Amino acid sequence: MNIKEFIREIPDFPKEGILFKDITPILHDPKIYNYVIDKMVEYYSEFEIDYVAAIEARGFLFGPQIAMRLDKGFIPIRKPGKLPAEVISAEYELEYGTNTIEVHKDAIKSGDKVLLIDDLLATGGTTRAAISLIEQLDGEVIGIGFLLELEALKGREELEGYKVYSLISD
Repeated sequence: MNIKEFIREIPDFPKEGILFKDITPILHDPKIYNYVIDKMVEYYSEFEIDYVAAIEARGFLFGPQIAMRLDKGFIPIRKPGKLPAEVISAEYELEYGTNTIEVHKDAIKSGDKVLLIDDLLATGGTTRAAISLIEQLDGEVIGIGFLLELEALKGREELEGYKVYSLISD
C-alpha cells in the first residue's frame, strides 16, 4: 500500500516557504488509517513499553490508538495551559518560530519505559523537547515513531542515540 498517495502537499502553509504535509486524507480513509496504525503497532509489538506518549496535536491521531492496541497507558504531551494538574515545560524551535509543550509532573515515574509518537519528523526540535520532558521525570525513551520523516531537514541527526522509526520518508 502506498501511504504517500494519501499525503497532500499544501504550499506556503502555515507561512510562505513551508510545504505542509497534510495527513487528513489518511484519516478520511479507514482502511489506510488502520493500515498505518497496524504497521506502527507491528513494529513496536516486541518493545518493552510502559506508556505511549504523543505530542499535540497530530501525534494524538496516532499515539492513543497505538497505546490501546499495545495495551499500554497513554501520556499526552500538550501545548501550554491545556493540562489541569502540575506540569513541567520545554520550549523548542520550529522551522517557523518557537513553541512550548508540557506534561503532567506525575505522568511518568522513574524507570518508566516510554514510546514517543508524533506524525512527522522535520527538524527534530519538537521531539527533542518531548524527550527532555520524559527524561526530566526520569523516564526512559525506548523508541520514537513517526508516520512521516522529512529526510532533507535532517531531524534524525537531532535524535542520535535514540531508536527512531518512520513508517515512510520523503
